[in-house]
Amino acid sequence: MDTSLSNRYQNLLNRLPEHICLIAVSKTFPADDIQALYDLGQRHFGENYIQEWQEKVFRLPESIIWHIIGDIQSNKTRVVAENAHWVHTLAREKIAERLSQQRPENKPPIEVCVEVNISGETQKHGLAVGEVFEFCQYIKTLPQLNLRGLMAVPSDADEITVRQQMQKMRELFVSLNNQGLKLDTLSMGMSGDWQWAVEYGATHIRIGSALFGQRNYAQK
Repeated sequence: MDTSLSNRYQNLLNRLPEHICLIAVSKTFPADDIQALYDLGQRHFGENYIQEWQEKVFRLPESIIWHIIGDIQSNKTRVVAENAHWVHTLAREKIAERLSQQRPENKPPIEVCVEVNISGETQKHGLAVGEVFEFCQYIKTLPQLNLRGLMAVPSDADEITVRQQMQKMRELFVSLNNQGLKLDTLSMGMSGDWQWAVEYGATHIRIGSALFGQRNYAQK
């Protein structure tokens, strides 16, 4: 491992709060709620539902940094490519190709994370650990995508299990960097477990209900 990478890993444990990106997960909440948080200084917002998000984009300030943190269907890639700054959930070549092809040439590449199914649960999206390196190598060949790191949603389980999964994500992150990928982003941690995620090196945490309150999915 080169010195710069070694220092980077050490710094994961000695970070200032401003070195961790807080993504306010605004899915199901109206544009007015997002505006209120924006007015308090929040700039990074995460959305899961593309159609709902699309309706908000043009009502809100252009300086918002939009993170897509949900699965993207093929028929929704264009709106993501044209308006999102980050995509945290890449796990399919077809979607990656479409995002790169449809990204406007006058915009910088989309910052992307590869989603890892670290819990192995069949109902969750993401790649198995053994598939991640090859997929990352593929992402690096696409000109309008900028590979930044990894994303995961640990299982909704006891603290020991969640911590074990976060530790596996940290180990995978380090391993991929040792193989030359030079990743700098580890996206994990939500309202109920963000403290543990930070302990295990998360650089981006995705907080929804702790900021906006409980969601009413029936009104989505």
